[in-house]
Amino acid sequence: MALWRVRATVDDRPGYLSVLTASLALRSVNILAVQVHTTEEGAVDDFLVDAPDQLTEADLLAAVAKGRGRDAFVTRADPQRLADQPTRALALAGRLVHEPDSLGETLAALLDATEVRWRPGSPDDRPGFHGGRMTLADPSGGSLEVLRALPAFTPAEFARAQALVEVAATIHRRQREQVALLLPDGAEVVLRPAGPDDLAAVAEFHDECSPVTLRQRFPGGVPGEARLRRLLEPAAGRTLLAVAPGGAVVAMAGLVTEGDLGELHVLVTDEWQRRGLGTALLRRLRAHAARTGVVALVAHTGAGNAAMLRTLRRVGSGPIERDGAMVTVTLRTAPQRVTG
Repeated sequence: MALWRVRATVDDRPGYLSVLTASLALRSVNILAVQVHTTEEGAVDDFLVDAPDQLTEADLLAAVAKGRGRDAFVTRADPQRLADQPTRALALAGRLVHEPDSLGETLAALLDATEVRWRPGSPDDRPGFHGGRMTLADPSGGSLEVLRALPAFTPAEFARAQALVEVAATIHRRQREQVALLLPDGAEVVLRPAGPDDLAAVAEFHDECSPVTLRQRFPGGVPGEARLRRLLEPAAGRTLLAVAPGGAVVAMAGLVTEGDLGELHVLVTDEWQRRGLGTALLRRLRAHAARTGVVALVAHTGAGNAAMLRTLRRVGSGPIERDGAMVTVTLRTAPQRVTG
């Protein structure tokens, strides 16, 4: 038996797919997988089949024609195609996460393309497809032209390619948002946005903080896993992490917004305190708040947390209100842009 890929267009009407599959079955062709792409010309059926060794490409084309299929395309298939399309797409997205510069190769694998060309930006290079040519926006700039001789691209394939480009765009945005920060004492850390994959590292970071440090940040008790997840991905706002050269999280700061109001919080592990790290994180979050239209910021801390109060003064604190053992500090937003 041999693996083949068979693609054909049939009328998008009840029973027409069964006619095509019956015609293939009469030649002892076993259908292993099928995808249906809806187009204006009809339903494009894409089969992965296992056919008797003696069957040729011409035999399969004849079976498709007898089954009322048209615009047929038949080619030998690689055993890797035994994985279904969603699995292949997820695997390729995973590859893209680990190799952000492999978008062209990943698109070629997803679409069985013969070539992917990069082109500089042009008003004519709008995303779309026609026949065996597909144009996609390159997240790094310009556009990507994906080519294959046959079969023609379908709307479903274009949607999959667009989704893969979105994954690449997200990765590029995160890379651009990473900043190497040189502290006054010569130590270097990376500041970057937090994400759901950071849960384990952030939990370990909290374990590294002393009970005193944790109590000052969380007077009501150290958060559990559910709350840590919310801190990593606030419904509205932003969370930044500081990562040491060895990969350990050493500080975490967040901005939670509601309308045009925002609340700041920061936690720095004991070993990295009093080195300017908390100040750097809060300044970046304050600048982000200003860019996104937040007009007022507050931070809550214990009245005895002198280190945090000094940090807030350096960032640009305003009025301070005391309520028992807690104080609320109002900060000015910063219209200027923070760089580097």
